[in-house]
Amino acid sequence: MAAEKYKVELDGVPATQLWTLYHRAVEARRPDGVLDDPRAVRLVDAIDYPFTETFGTAERGFGLLQALRVKAFDEEIRRFLSVHPDGTVVALGEGLETQFWRVDNGRVHWLTVDLPESVELRRALLPAEDGRRRALAQSALDTSWMEHVDAARGVLITAQGLLMYLRPAEVRGLLAACAGRFPGGALVFDAMPRWLVTASRKGVVDPATGYRAPEWQWSMDGPERAKLREVHPNIRTVREVRLPRGRGPVGLAAPLLGRVPLLNGMLPSITRLGFAEG
Repeated sequence: MAAEKYKVELDGVPATQLWTLYHRAVEARRPDGVLDDPRAVRLVDAIDYPFTETFGTAERGFGLLQALRVKAFDEEIRRFLSVHPDGTVVALGEGLETQFWRVDNGRVHWLTVDLPESVELRRALLPAEDGRRRALAQSALDTSWMEHVDAARGVLITAQGLLMYLRPAEVRGLLAACAGRFPGGALVFDAMPRWLVTASRKGVVDPATGYRAPEWQWSMDGPERAKLREVHPNIRTVREVRLPRGRGPVGLAAPLLGRVPLLNGMLPSITRLGFAEG
């Protein structure tokens, strides 16, 4: 007898975690997939939700591009842990990401900060929290989460698929707060270009499924990255994180797209901020 599936009813921004989970799982199921994420596959199989009807078959390249974005974040975390094996990773707005299990070195400390409904879902579907992995049910903008971070062995903050849903002033405030509070730390985040954010405000609907994603609020074109130094004096380095190489023509071109001047300001981007030592 098949196990009963866990019914999920989310809307608005919290529902986007199902989109990202689904596309990770689609890629992970492929024999030639670029992402090894069996836990994402198990999550999709365990959830009662019309994934295909809502998000489509994911055969239009979304699965590959989502997986490459995720791999770029994974590689930044692994790079951090190679220097700070006992360090702390703070995952803001993590949703149903399964990143901990992809990068765990057996020593990292992991703090998830997300909205209550998302943390409730993680606790229902993922292994119980333990001494190295915890979750706080609150907005990333409620910076009291910083009181729960032990930065003594190094700290890396990730904001994957989060900042574009915040207002510009909120993004600047959050980046400044992290830079001021965690000297010697770093933050990795992704951003959408201005033209895509403008399009989202017009209510773009997927013609194949009718899915309409929540409106984005904040944008950053590639050439604007250097201006991030102005957000806080502790922001010492600003570096573009390039996508890893993937499958097929799109996957092979992915690491090179940011180097094309005409495309640099038109594509989603990933950025790493390094904070000055205290």
